[in-house]
Amino acid sequence: MFRSKVKTIILSILITILATSLISFPKESLEASVRGLKMWWEIVFPSLLPFFIVSEVLIGFGVVKFIGVLLEPLMRPIFRVPGVGGFVWAMGMASGFPAGAKFTARLHQEGQLTKIEAERLVSFTNSSNPLFIFGAVAVGFFDNAQLGVILALSHYLGNICVGIIMRFYGKDSGYREGEKKRKYILRSALSTLHQTRIRDNRPIGKLLGDAVNSSIQTLLMIGGFIILFSVINTLLYHLHITAILAKTVQILLSALSFTDKLSIPFISGLFEITLGSKLTSLVHDAPLMQKVMITSFILAFSGFSVQAQVASILAQANISFKPFFIARIIHGVLASIFAYLLWKPVYLRFYQEENPTGALPVSFFEKDSWMHSLYDRMLEAGPLITILSLALYTVILFIRLQRSRA
Repeated sequence: MFRSKVKTIILSILITILATSLISFPKESLEASVRGLKMWWEIVFPSLLPFFIVSEVLIGFGVVKFIGVLLEPLMRPIFRVPGVGGFVWAMGMASGFPAGAKFTARLHQEGQLTKIEAERLVSFTNSSNPLFIFGAVAVGFFDNAQLGVILALSHYLGNICVGIIMRFYGKDSGYREGEKKRKYILRSALSTLHQTRIRDNRPIGKLLGDAVNSSIQTLLMIGGFIILFSVINTLLYHLHITAILAKTVQILLSALSFTDKLSIPFISGLFEITLGSKLTSLVHDAPLMQKVMITSFILAFSGFSVQAQVASILAQANISFKPFFIARIIHGVLASIFAYLLWKPVYLRFYQEENPTGALPVSFFEKDSWMHSLYDRMLEAGPLITILSLALYTVILFIRLQRSRA
């Protein structure tokens, strides 16, 4: 009871400070809010919406269960999660934060994952997508597409290691019914696909409407968190709290022989990955390897902004957030270590030697490449896609309200 009262007092004080700061720094708060809205408006909404809608439809048609049966022999021994975890992993990697959390929560609500399995799965299926790592961070911030190879390798290798580590989290009650090894796995997968489609007897129009409705609701929530943490990050800077926290981080960085000028970008990255990565790239006096290690940690930790989004999604499905948070710390440390270990054998060897032979290909993500052109076009078309999608969402909502009244 006492702890609950203390928690109430602390939260009330923090909210009061936040409200007072908004009043004290109205211009800075507005600029930060617009910055966060622009990020959601141009990039997050149009890039995540197709993945969310398609995933909802795939779940409804039973394709995810079909994939789950096929991947069971791979995912169960390595990560101690059902085969459907392979679908979540792939979609989370392709679409980026916080898709893995949404798909995990959805499958847990469908009964395809136990609570422990969902907590294991969500710990390693939330990651930055390759387009963000190469297009935004490597090319956009560092102006060096080759760095994307190191950042991507360290990020995804760290993620795999987190999945293997988290397999030891929690205790299983054994295989659930239907998860035993089967002799004819393809026949079993096709049978599961058919049975799932029959059980979900929603017409295709209703299924698509539900998918759009659910996806846009999630994206609206994500947009709110992005804007909120953009403002919080700015207020912390103007209240000099970021500088105070940076003093503590400087001690740790000095112990690791890092320049103390990376402390403020590091603290900013703990709250928001885009700002933290950009500030890290702008530190000119720091060695490039140190900046890559800090950026690797920021991308893996994913920032309190993304973590708040994940916490909100998991809470709706009654999945504990604590394992996810611990996994983010582990992922950050591992990603930094991998960046250090791969620096000489990959980056210096393939990209810094004179006339390197067998260099790893990154031409898809160079400034004049079609992938980077796609990223630029997405920034231009993003607002239009967002407006049209919100308009469609409004129409669907209006039609459903009219039907419910009839």
